[in-house]
Amino acid sequence: MAASSRSASGKKFWLLGGIILLAIALYTAGWFYAAHQLEKTVLKAITPKDKETAAVTGQCQDIDFRGYPFRIGLFCSKVTVDDRSHGISASFGELRSAAQVYQPQHIVWELDSPAEIRDAEGMAVNAEWKNMQSSLVTKSGGIERSSTVVDGLQANATFSRTDQAMSLTADHTEAHLRQNGPDLDGAFSFSGAVITIKDWPNVLPKFSGTGDVTLAGKAGLIDGSDGKGLRGSSGELRNLAADLGDGRIMTLTGPFSFNDQGYLSGKFKLKISELDQWRKSAKAAFPDLGKSIDSVSKLLKAMAIGSNSVSVDLVVDQGQATVSGFIPLGSIPPI
Repeated sequence: MAASSRSASGKKFWLLGGIILLAIALYTAGWFYAAHQLEKTVLKAITPKDKETAAVTGQCQDIDFRGYPFRIGLFCSKVTVDDRSHGISASFGELRSAAQVYQPQHIVWELDSPAEIRDAEGMAVNAEWKNMQSSLVTKSGGIERSSTVVDGLQANATFSRTDQAMSLTADHTEAHLRQNGPDLDGAFSFSGAVITIKDWPNVLPKFSGTGDVTLAGKAGLIDGSDGKGLRGSSGELRNLAADLGDGRIMTLTGPFSFNDQGYLSGKFKLKISELDQWRKSAKAAFPDLGKSIDSVSKLLKAMAIGSNSVSVDLVVDQGQATVSGFIPLGSIPPI
């Protein structure tokens, strides 16, 4: 009787041990599956295209999965992107990403500089930053929303065909995207920005800006499931503002669209505060255009009925921009 009891206990022990080992094996397999899904999701955020069906690919060098058993982490020593259809290539520094096992749809990641971007048209961009952090929330295999924060950005761009060069620095930059039904909502802000253009006078102070826009029917742009891009799209610019200090604030709002050739059309409301300050800044930047700047300033003053702030209609028709439809401003190239 005692031997029979010990035999039954031994069978239960081995059965329990087998169940535990099976559970560990299944959990481990699920962890590695989730890790590879994390890789796909993070690369999709950097190169929002399907590697098998598009000419845009992204790769992680020296890929390593960490965090087992309670976290899922993806680490790469370098990230490279290749867009063969547009002749664009890019490389970035180390990538670190992680998600909790109990919340795998929420992913946080960091990307180190430097970044190098080149295209077939002779453009080259080199950028560095102190810190870049981002978070993603996925849904049904896609990206539902994302937020990215960059501190201490320094970027330089050169254009070999035109022998032009410019640089941009910004203390702090944020960008937020989210799917809103079939539409895509986007918002961004930056502060402490300085733009320097080769052979142009450096008279503009540090400035800040914000933007808020919706693209109709373009929710798939956030993860690349919409492969059509912005051509043929439309949207609403709820706010685009630039603040140069001393009350010099410029805002732009209104509906817009891009045709199939990429040209912009829209009817915007442009508001400019502190006209006198803008006039002084413009004349300091372009002294040879002083008379023209004074003439435009007087016209805006007349439209403002003597006020130091003015609101005008900015009309863009297939890339041709005018004030109120009759004062030409110039052409906007297609996207």
